[in-house]
Amino acid sequence: MKAILNHLRDRLELSYGQKVFLLASLPLIVAVALISVVVAAQSRALAEREIKALETQLIEAKKDELRNYLSIARTAFINTYGLAGPYDAQAKLAVTQELSSMLYGQDGYFFVFDYDGNNLVAPRQTFLINKNWTGLKDINGVPITDELIRIAREGGGYHSFDWPKPSTGATEPMIVYVNGLQDWRWVVGTGIFIGDVLNTVAASRADVEARIKRTSLYIVGIAIAALLGVFVSGMVLNLRERRLADVKLKDLTQRIIDTQEEERGRVARELHDGISQMLVGVRYALELCKRQVGLGDARAPATLGKGIDGLGSAIQEVRRISRDLRPGVLDDLGLGPALKMLTDDFSTRTGITTRFETVVFRNRLDEEARIALYRIAQEALTNIERHADASRVDVTLKGQRDGGLLRISDNGKGMNWPPAARSQRLALGLGLRNMQERIEQLGGTMQITSALGKGTCIEALVPLTHMLRPENKKASTL
Repeated sequence: MKAILNHLRDRLELSYGQKVFLLASLPLIVAVALISVVVAAQSRALAEREIKALETQLIEAKKDELRNYLSIARTAFINTYGLAGPYDAQAKLAVTQELSSMLYGQDGYFFVFDYDGNNLVAPRQTFLINKNWTGLKDINGVPITDELIRIAREGGGYHSFDWPKPSTGATEPMIVYVNGLQDWRWVVGTGIFIGDVLNTVAASRADVEARIKRTSLYIVGIAIAALLGVFVSGMVLNLRERRLADVKLKDLTQRIIDTQEEERGRVARELHDGISQMLVGVRYALELCKRQVGLGDARAPATLGKGIDGLGSAIQEVRRISRDLRPGVLDDLGLGPALKMLTDDFSTRTGITTRFETVVFRNRLDEEARIALYRIAQEALTNIERHADASRVDVTLKGQRDGGLLRISDNGKGMNWPPAARSQRLALGLGLRNMQERIEQLGGTMQITSALGKGTCIEALVPLTHMLRPENKKASTL
């Protein structure tokens, strides 16, 4: 079971490229989602205000239309009504006949109720005539007759309710406008169905929703395109970085091989030119001593002594080669004594005046830093010996606020940097590249300054992360 869980965890664990893609994609997805929500909310709010304004405008237009219709009707019967008395049945009949004949549109008509709730005129819905409709309500419970009578008593106004449409029989919202004939105690009014207005408003809302959906789709499409762009760019960069990494790895491998071959060649030359010659001399001395002893020659002890001296020189040469490969003093006494021995040997071997100055580190540097700085100094002195033509070398090792600093300067002929390589000075030579890579592995920095005829200065700085804590007060002094 544990093996299965480990396998699933390994399968679900994201690679570095996938993590980078998620880090680049998640903020974009969140931003797009928030933008979509904000745009949709703002669009709906703005559209709702516009739709409300449109609905109000259309309904006001319908109301103005109703007032005009009723005004026309009043103009038609106002003379008859004005000359008649409250109980003039003939005048009332003439007015009802006149209103019954005034039809307009497909569903437009005038209606009349008295204040008691009796219907007197309803030309398109005659089943209402001569019946009392007090307490009449629509399908939603909105009072009709009683409310119309109340409005008429107060001088007139509008009322809205649902009513069967004469042309279709379907119940639709309706707005009516009524006036009161106070002498006859009549409610005279007309109405208009507003289903077309509501349909227009509903169509507008549907159009807004469709536009919001299209906008959301556009945003999602743009987000997908952006994600694809991020993915493709990441793939291109990943492939490019892989190719560059492969090239650098091949170059590093080749440099390692070259360095190994160079070191092997150097050791082989030293063994052949030094140790081998010395051992051959020791052999010849021992053979000569053997013959002299056999002949009773008195010079045999002197010859043996020369062989012993030659063997001692060979042993010293072996120790020197071993020290160059890995100085034991570096592990036993620290970096300062190791560099002191290195500079002394360099001065003795080359005849170049070498000055070494240091503040005792007391093993404050970790092993990686000690090895790196020692190899940098070793490589720098080798370059000075081969190329600088210097007569003086100064080596300084000290601690400072930023870390441990190794400074090597000479008064040689300097280096002539090609113009194209001034920004990549450390890529000009294998030794310099090795020095740079060693210090970079420690997270440090290396700076080379050189000018023709003015010598060269190399500064390698090891960061504080490679400085060990002092064990006591005496060891804390750099």
